[in-house]
Amino acid sequence: MEWFNYVKIKVTLIGIVAVIILSGGNVRADFTFGMPMLFDEPVNSTGIEYFDCISADGLEVYIEKPVSGGVTSLDWDIYVSTRETINDPWSVPVNLGPTVNSSGVIDAYASLSSDGLELYFSSRRPGGYGPQNKQDIWVTRRAYKGADWGTPMNLGPTINTSSSDWLPWITSDGLELYFSSDRPGGSGNSDIWVARRINTNDEWEEPVNLGPVVNSTAIDCYPCLAPGGLVLFFSDYDNTPIRPGGHGRSDMYMTRRKSTSDPWEPPVNLGLGINTSSYDCQPRISPDGSVLYFTSSRPDSSTVPGNTDIWQVSITPIVDLNNDGVVDSLDMCIMVDHWGENYPLGDIGPTPFGDGIVDMEDLIVLSEHLFEDYRLVAHWALDEDAGNTAFDSASDYDASLYGEPVWQPDGGIVAGALQLDGNDDYVSTPFILNPNKGSFSVFAWIKGVAPGQVIISQSDLGRDQGNTWLLADASYGRLMTRLMHPPFPPLVSESVITDDQWHHVGLVFDFITLHRSLYVDGIEVAEDNDYVGGVGSDGGLTIGADKTLDAASFFSGLIDDVRIYNNVLSAEEIAALAQ
Repeated sequence: MEWFNYVKIKVTLIGIVAVIILSGGNVRADFTFGMPMLFDEPVNSTGIEYFDCISADGLEVYIEKPVSGGVTSLDWDIYVSTRETINDPWSVPVNLGPTVNSSGVIDAYASLSSDGLELYFSSRRPGGYGPQNKQDIWVTRRAYKGADWGTPMNLGPTINTSSSDWLPWITSDGLELYFSSDRPGGSGNSDIWVARRINTNDEWEEPVNLGPVVNSTAIDCYPCLAPGGLVLFFSDYDNTPIRPGGHGRSDMYMTRRKSTSDPWEPPVNLGLGINTSSYDCQPRISPDGSVLYFTSSRPDSSTVPGNTDIWQVSITPIVDLNNDGVVDSLDMCIMVDHWGENYPLGDIGPTPFGDGIVDMEDLIVLSEHLFEDYRLVAHWALDEDAGNTAFDSASDYDASLYGEPVWQPDGGIVAGALQLDGNDDYVSTPFILNPNKGSFSVFAWIKGVAPGQVIISQSDLGRDQGNTWLLADASYGRLMTRLMHPPFPPLVSESVITDDQWHHVGLVFDFITLHRSLYVDGIEVAEDNDYVGGVGSDGGLTIGADKTLDAASFFSGLIDDVRIYNNVLSAEEIAALAQ
């Protein structure tokens, strides 16, 4: 028990530190990334694709890929895929043709102006300011959307040098051009620079290095300025010294500034999940700031190993300003108290990065999320009327049905429900949480379960074990849990749930106190007296059967409205769920 006392002390200290941090005033408005997903076919293929940019109206996507050969090919071209409306599928990418793409050299890294009439890109074509193995930045123009692109023009000796000048990004107002260059005066192998002009008819001024706060000894490249100009995304480059804290061959980063006249802050890594041990680069933000597109060679790509695909991930602002898990009037009061100020915690609009001041833009974003509960990580309402999928309305954990469960659209306690036959019916979910990593609460409405049958269990992929979260005990049909068993004993209540009546059942595990609690119909019916914990699981959930699918464990009856929270709900909140 000495090890367990150590865990208890450590967890308590972590909780105290967390409270101090969250109440300290250093918290700022931020955003979360969703689950990375492959970009649509046929833009992605089994070959190699790199994402360049998407038009302001969302109807054109520019990519580059090798004309022949693999990723080391010296002949790359720019392609465009289009769609009629944002709800239509993308077309097969079309080569921009010989006017833009030159033969036998690299033409790539395109950036489209906000009006869609200028396309900046890098090229090794003849006529540049450096040797053939160096790239210059060029621009091609068209008279209107849908017109042919004109003959590309070199941006001239102010932008281009005898060094490699490449990877351009034109800002939405057309007054700044970010790019990467290995010209003298930088911090490392290649740095990010910016050139400015007073208006779009003026010549570009002398480029300025973003300085050692942003640039490093690595190749810093693929710059992309977010809408509003306060966030800059970029990446380091393959086979160069990586930045401290990097995760793979290339990682993506972001840096902020308080206003367009303030200096850039130290960059931060976008983190695991967005970055992997593979090649993750070329971050590109959508015009509305809601999606990050990028290029990756991660192994679950649709390409052969080592090739790259285009990925996308949603960006959602964090609007729970007081971090209590619910967006409500308390968050609105925080915003009102700092109205008109440069208060980062409340600066959540325009999404997702804010504009440096708390104003109506922020209130609009907050109002769109009022009364949302951010502690709810999964919610299967089980209100479907057909199909083999139970949809998760809180996140992306859609579950699959096995056997022949029957949808009961009008038979639930909360709208519809799912009827399981007690023989071979069950529901399987993806991995959601590890019970040994933090507090959580799980609830469900049930009717008809028999003694010994399981309501919810979790598998462990690393071992032939797991956790049975909720079940009816085999002797009397009382609600019990085997969470953390073994080595700790099960927790059994005195509340019988096998009387063929609807019951709201729940389990709460408090990671701070290391106690389990059981609830029936909104009332706590059992709680641990001693510390319980230390047993994790890394598999998905099985709803309606034991994790091993033991024949005696299959649930018979109705199950409805299954919810999982990543926190301990209060007694009042649990009672409200059971109403």
